[in-house]
Amino acid sequence: MDAAHTPRNSCLRSKAYADPPTCSLPPVRACLFDMDGLLLDTEDIYTLCNNVILRECNRPDLPWNIKAQLQGRPGPEAGEIFHAWAQLPIPRAEYIRKNTELQRKHFPSARPLPGVPELLKTLSDNGVQLALATSSHTANFKLKASHLGKLFKYFPEEQRVLGDDPRIPPGRGKPAPDIYLLALETINSRLRKQGKKEIKREECLVFEDSVPGVEAGRRAGMRVVWCPHPELLKEYKGREKEVLAGLANGGGDEQVKEVMQEAAVGGEGKGRGWPGRRDDGWAELLRSLEGFPYAKYGVGSA
Repeated sequence: MDAAHTPRNSCLRSKAYADPPTCSLPPVRACLFDMDGLLLDTEDIYTLCNNVILRECNRPDLPWNIKAQLQGRPGPEAGEIFHAWAQLPIPRAEYIRKNTELQRKHFPSARPLPGVPELLKTLSDNGVQLALATSSHTANFKLKASHLGKLFKYFPEEQRVLGDDPRIPPGRGKPAPDIYLLALETINSRLRKQGKKEIKREECLVFEDSVPGVEAGRRAGMRVVWCPHPELLKEYKGREKEVLAGLANGGGDEQVKEVMQEAAVGGEGKGRGWPGRRDDGWAELLRSLEGFPYAKYGVGSA
């Protein structure tokens, strides 16, 4: 089985950047979740669908060095990267039609990844607020999630932020922090109505499998758990600390400029657009969500 086909369920499961806050980290009060490849095995389904079309066009299977660039990004942006690499001999519209048909066929078979049901239940039982922050648009979300009501019951309707949410400006998908800042606001909006204390960014824990998603969480000023596909982890071997700091997405000078501009207009500044630094204690790598270290994040503590 080639690298692009290794199923997730088979695995174990600078000077331009500001210093991170140095205060001790508080207990986690909210967890914000990506979906594809983190909660569900749908990243492998995306690969399957693309490879069917690639083979029909006598093109090689999608390699992980390209797939790594697609993960976590909004559909249009990921599509531009894919087509620039694939150079398919068919019109873009025909590719979209074929891919949509394949996704409609396979997404309803999506399943939770190991440890996910137990993780969501334990967090919920301990009073941790949960929100979803996925680049998947509404139609695809329904295909992937409609048969998994027991899983998605932990995410109230108003605390699901999808990729086509009109509150996210065009061009502000992951790795920009907007989707996670909005996900937190959906929680705080409800807490305000209930007269309860709002949750701060540093009290949030983002769960991500993609490199752009980790960067989005770090730039939102939140702590991050990175739980990547084993093949993605191979692609970033030796660069894990860069990923965890939100520095591995390869945006170059333009990305640094954007980050600096965001920080300048971010009000209180901290976490509005800054990535982190290596070994700053705000992110960790987990190979599986099974056996999650709740105590480390103050979950279930007296």
